[in-house]
Amino acid sequence: MKQSMILLHGLFGGLSNWNGVVAHFQSTYDIHIPALPIFDRHNGDRLGSLTDFLGSYILDHQLKDVVLIGNSLGGHVAILYTHRHPEKVRRMVLTGSSGLYENTSIGSYPKRSNYAYIRERVAYTFYDPAIATDTLVDEVFQITTDAPKCMSIVRMAKSAQRNYVADLLPEISTPTLLIWGEDDKITPPDVAREFESLLPRASLIMLSQCGHVPMMEKPREFNTILDKYLDS
Repeated sequence: MKQSMILLHGLFGGLSNWNGVVAHFQSTYDIHIPALPIFDRHNGDRLGSLTDFLGSYILDHQLKDVVLIGNSLGGHVAILYTHRHPEKVRRMVLTGSSGLYENTSIGSYPKRSNYAYIRERVAYTFYDPAIATDTLVDEVFQITTDAPKCMSIVRMAKSAQRNYVADLLPEISTPTLLIWGEDDKITPPDVAREFESLLPRASLIMLSQCGHVPMMEKPREFNTILDKYLDS
């Protein structure tokens, strides 16, 4: 039976963000990429609702000893779930994770309907602005111009900022790999180093000329590092 791997996307991230990881690992791992219900109605703690969703997903699919990999908001969900259910997670991998500090500002409401501004904000996510393709910008633009979805994004971002995990991290003994971009402007390198210092069994690898989404911007390096870690 293949080892299960769960990939968790970020606040504006889509399932396609993980295409490079899926292509590399699909022959050796049972890969799951659940769509986090960011735009659903949530009562109370929105981030807690995403963590509950992940818990139900793992139970429904009868997954055990999972490799849990999260980018940005997805990393935050991975932390909360692993803290709550350490017996379910074999290893955790965080890349550009929120939970300590993140710059998620997307500007004022009028600017959210400005395509050029949205393109600039999407490009800000990467070291190489060329990664912000028309398709990627279009996806984010459609969200920001949909009022209910935009409000869901804002509320979820605020929930993430309130849900500070520094006190939880020392209690997580799950082996954890941190893969971070040296040029991440959303969750800067100092955030990665703080994660490393607070997690008891963490190792950190920094990627040069790389921003907030290493698995998209440096897919070959990301997969090589992940492969070596999982084989160790």
